[in-house]
Amino acid sequence: AYCYHGQTLLASDKCGEAIRSLQESEKFFAKAEALCKEYGETKGPGTTAKPSGHLFFRKLGSLIKNTLEKCQRENGFIYFQKVPGEAPQLELKANYGLVEPVPFEFPALNAHWTPETVAAFDLTKRPKDDAAKPKPDEEVKPLKEPDIKPQKDSGCQIS
Repeated sequence: AYCYHGQTLLASDKCGEAIRSLQESEKFFAKAEALCKEYGETKGPGTTAKPSGHLFFRKLGSLIKNTLEKCQRENGFIYFQKVPGEAPQLELKANYGLVEPVPFEFPALNAHWTPETVAAFDLTKRPKDDAAKPKPDEEVKPLKEPDIKPQKDSGCQIS
């Protein structure tokens, strides 16, 4: 988020704040990279996942580095803005491009669903059913296939 916020700040000619935002992004990226490498080296059922090798993660690292270099270069040539000590605040509430979420509410329970009704669904009390047993396979009778002989005079000609 800090990386993309830095790009937005650079586009609006706030190069000093953009540099600070990208430095913050670089710090968080290094922390995330260390955690991803540690996760990839752990033993267990998720060993095939390598988040640090994911395409988005690899592209993000180079994007942060390139944008930070561009900001520093442009600040040295064009803007001459001071880099603030604190990172700029991210606007966490999006005000464009998103639909307002509808809160989920569970529907009211029907009057028919009483504790006695729910208790009646005990699978251990089900009747023994012989229909659940697999039927023995019937012997499949072989079918006589017609004898098809290739014909040479089909009427097709290759010219």
